[in-house]
Amino acid sequence: MNRRPDHLTEREEQILRCIRRWIEDTGEGPSVRQLAHAVGMRSPASVVYHLAHLERSGALVRDGRCWSTCRLGH
Repeated sequence: MNRRPDHLTEREEQILRCIRRWIEDTGEGPSVRQLAHAVGMRSPASVVYHLAHLERSGALVRDGRCWSTCRLGH
């Protein structure tokens, strides 16, 4: 079972759930634009802000520079 840090926002939890479902369905992570659309956000920059926080907290890990290479962390 994946444990999440207690300090994640509701939006970040929503993003993590979306990423988890996306990976289960497609085998890879969504692009920033796909993720923004899936969670109802208009600005890809806002999604990147949340993704960066999730990465710093250890909830997400990515290979390389692309967010579509992300996977769930601890």
